[in-house]
Amino acid sequence: MSSEHHAPVADPSFDVDDPRNTRFDLVREGLRRDGMEIAYYEPAFPPGRKSKVEKRIERSIAFLFVLAGLFAVAFVVAYIWWPWKYELGNTPSKYYTPILALTLGGSLVLLAFGIIAWAKKLLPHEVVIQDRHDGASPYDEQRLTGAAIMNIVDETGIRRRPLLKAALALPAAGLGVAAVAPLVGALIKDPNDGHPLLKTGWNPENNNGRPVRLTREDGTPIRPEEVSPGGQMTVFPGIPGGATNKWADSPVLLIHLRQADADRLRASIAASQAALAEGREVARPVVDGMWQNFVAYSKICTHAGCPASLYEQQTNRLLCPCHQSQFLITEQAKPIFGPAHRKLPMLPLDVEDGFLVARSDFLEPIGPTYWERPVEITEAAASGGRSGEQEATS
Repeated sequence: MSSEHHAPVADPSFDVDDPRNTRFDLVREGLRRDGMEIAYYEPAFPPGRKSKVEKRIERSIAFLFVLAGLFAVAFVVAYIWWPWKYELGNTPSKYYTPILALTLGGSLVLLAFGIIAWAKKLLPHEVVIQDRHDGASPYDEQRLTGAAIMNIVDETGIRRRPLLKAALALPAAGLGVAAVAPLVGALIKDPNDGHPLLKTGWNPENNNGRPVRLTREDGTPIRPEEVSPGGQMTVFPGIPGGATNKWADSPVLLIHLRQADADRLRASIAASQAALAEGREVARPVVDGMWQNFVAYSKICTHAGCPASLYEQQTNRLLCPCHQSQFLITEQAKPIFGPAHRKLPMLPLDVEDGFLVARSDFLEPIGPTYWERPVEITEAAASGGRSGEQEATS
């Protein structure tokens, strides 16, 4: 197929620079030369003085734009200043995400309704039939195309409708601010203040400096003899709200390994410690958190944060049902299949007053990788010391 452009033959009697031609005459001639024909054209309202109906429609559309702008401003205010940290009970933090969705979504929907109403009620109704062609256009057709573009601007009525122009500026500005709010908001209120991602409910500072007990969902503590060899259970920190969304990052899978499996895990830990001492590369940190044959791992998958909770007793594999990552418990819960690339953090265990407790918090941040994630956390920080005492990411 040839890409050469054969422009329709111009009407020799039509002069594009003739001052007697109206802009619509230029538009119609330009469309004709471009293989297009206006089959139907009807202005929504006649030019000149605006009628009461036109003014009423204009006010309705302006109201939608103003409302869209107010919703956008409300989104920015809520994003930066609304309380977002989870608290027990019917608190404002429960409504943080719904309010963000309502305000930003409402702004976009109202803006869309305003634009649709403008197009339906105020723009001319027309039907144009076009023959497509390839290639560049000569000067005359470029001049005519320019006139057509300016005619489109005139047809929107933006020049003769200052109310709509001003109303449209509000949602445009509000949505513009909403687009940069995540960046600006982090400068106003640092979400990493106090290093919250380095702490879980197992940190002793949540229990007046004492080790936190492992408890069931109903808050009852767990004795070692209550879990048979090969058995496992999901446990939560024994602090107020430990089994609620306030500490959603703290669920742990407690496993009572059979003797042979426990020996394999100890051998794996010892091998990693020896490799680390010799300066060889090894997955850090190397944590010996076992108490007798008990071991506890975070249930938060290191890939995308899903609950890794399907434990296969015979193979000692822990499966994350979301993306099929598998972790081998007897190899320090290292990933052996799926998209996860980091092992599950091990919770250091001990026994106090006959009940299982956590010696300290996790010695590495739980869950998926994030920008400023350190490789490991010092024992002092995990035991309730200064949260800044962590080793930087290598």
